[in-house]
Amino acid sequence: MSTATGSKLNHLLNSQPPGIVFLSAWMTGQGYSHDLQQRYKKSNWLKSIGTGAFIRSNDKVGYEGAIYALQEQNGFTIHPGGRTALSFLGKAHYLELSAGRVVLFGSGGEKLPTWFKNHDWGVKADYHETSFLPPDLGLTKVELSNFSIKVSGAVRAIMECLHLAPQKQELMECFELMEGLNNLVPKHVQTLLENCQSVKVKRLFLYMAEKAGHNWFKHLDLKTVDLGKGKRSVVKGGILIDKYGITVPRELEEYGKAI
Repeated sequence: MSTATGSKLNHLLNSQPPGIVFLSAWMTGQGYSHDLQQRYKKSNWLKSIGTGAFIRSNDKVGYEGAIYALQEQNGFTIHPGGRTALSFLGKAHYLELSAGRVVLFGSGGEKLPTWFKNHDWGVKADYHETSFLPPDLGLTKVELSNFSIKVSGAVRAIMECLHLAPQKQELMECFELMEGLNNLVPKHVQTLLENCQSVKVKRLFLYMAEKAGHNWFKHLDLKTVDLGKGKRSVVKGGILIDKYGITVPRELEEYGKAI
């Protein structure tokens, strides 16, 4: 390898932190042609993990390193959300990763690349493509060992949990997670509620926040939150909560009440 080529390779490797994926399209945009990428691969500097994606040879890369590449190199809004984000933020009642599953969300039209879906990250990724919240609203950065990624902040994360309920996440679990969110900033909650497009999510969020007795709930201005009209049957055979026009499981409504 020539000195110039070696210097170019060093610049590439030094431009990105350890533990991340290198996207072929991004490298091309940085001046690393497809032929040059293949030379790096043949020289065992880079290892392919699927069409369009490489990692450093002998590097240990988790799904977080793939998320970093999607966010920083591709400009995608795909991010850890729901229970997984709450685990990152230390607000989940259990460690989501221990279950071997992570929950990812992305904007409408964003697909998980084939290389991501086919690679063995050591965890199962449940990906949800949604548009019920603006793509960049309510995200926060978390610092990992070598890099940072954007994940849902606590307000967005619990809304994502409610978006999945009750089919893909139990409402009782959502309430248990909500109970732990006693330090939310009312202004942040207000902004997410006003920009949320899901009536179901907003009604469940407010019902659970009030039931949990959070102090920040008292500081919300619900006159600016569109809660829609009519009743919403969240679960069949549940109890109707007149104030919010939703049916919830009897177990949830009676939870915490004196017998």
